Amino acid sequence: MLAASSESASAEYFVYIGTYTRNTSKGVYAFRFSSSTGKLTPLGLVAEIPSPSFLAIHPNGRFLYTSNEREYNEQMGTMVSSFAIDPDTGRLTLLNRVASHGDGPAHVVIDRTGKSLIVANMRGGSVAVLPIRQDGTLGEATSVDVHHGGPGGDPARQPGPRAHGTALSPDNRFAVVSEHGMDRLMLYHFDAAKGALTPNSPAFFQEGPANAPWHLTFHPGGKTVYVVNELSATLSVYAFDKGTGGVRELQKVSTVPADFTGKSNPAEPRVDRAGKFLYVSNRDVSGKGQDSIAVYSIDASGGKVTPLEFVPSGGKTPRNIALDPGGSFLLAGNQGSNNLTVFRIDSKTGRLTPTTQVMDVPEPTCIAFVAAKPAR
Repeated sequence: MLAASSESASAEYFVYIGTYTRNTSKGVYAFRFSSSTGKLTPLGLVAEIPSPSFLAIHPNGRFLYTSNEREYNEQMGTMVSSFAIDPDTGRLTLLNRVASHGDGPAHVVIDRTGKSLIVANMRGGSVAVLPIRQDGTLGEATSVDVHHGGPGGDPARQPGPRAHGTALSPDNRFAVVSEHGMDRLMLYHFDAAKGALTPNSPAFFQEGPANAPWHLTFHPGGKTVYVVNELSATLSVYAFDKGTGGVRELQKVSTVPADFTGKSNPAEPRVDRAGKFLYVSNRDVSGKGQDSIAVYSIDASGGKVTPLEFVPSGGKTPRNIALDPGGSFLLAGNQGSNNLTVFRIDSKTGRLTPTTQVMDVPEPTCIAFVAAKPAR
């Protein structure tokens, strides 16, 4: 997933890949990326750490943070890790690890001030705010909220609370958390000065049964939220009230073609910087499904979407996708086939064209860019 990006005039970036360390992976891998050509150059393993399944880059570009969703023995993880980034080599130096205040931390995001990290814990359903110190290290939680309720519409897959993603409003005042296990969007006020999440009123929006909201993202304009629903293979479009932090459903569309009969689960939504196009990854879970990237145009007036195309991801199980900071390329991390694929984006139509680049990387689960010094 593009966890965050650092604004820079540089045309070169480090691309960090979070992974599951279930088989051959050992942690975070990296590439050097040219935004003018789309070329990736492997840098190999840059940090050995158990299952860094989601990544976030600090706004200053100096630090990287990972959830540690599982340990090497496949027990649920309970930690979040901080790293310093070497601007010359891209290598990571571990700074510290702190408790995520839940099992299976699945997602991390950093607030606009760079002073807080919010972690969503998949098992048990909780969200916690961890303060970020000036040296990049993480402090102990300043705010923890544990979800209660459930099960969801599919008790086998949704036995109870399972927080799975967080999106902060562009003005940094509100947070929306996807509650996969209860078919809800949890709504919060966010106090950046105190590092505190406070339930909004109402405290949640109830989705339909067995939708299982997974990950979500705001439109750059801040008036719309896009949520992918794992079990129903749908994309929900919500109007977002900037004054109250409330949401209202505008639209729900399929993430696969209308005539599709297999089973795929959407994983990651990404909106381009101009707010004109939306991209969603789909993972085949039936053997007859689609490993694809759905492309939508976004209506400028209301935020609703129209499907444009469904493009094969170039591998199996595209768990995460990311747009490069220049907006010319899309990268897909195919967890099931252990590879990273690169697509060129047509800036006028939003459509994707596969390039010849297919890079080996074990069990990719997240993609994050940060500006790099030019190679010597």
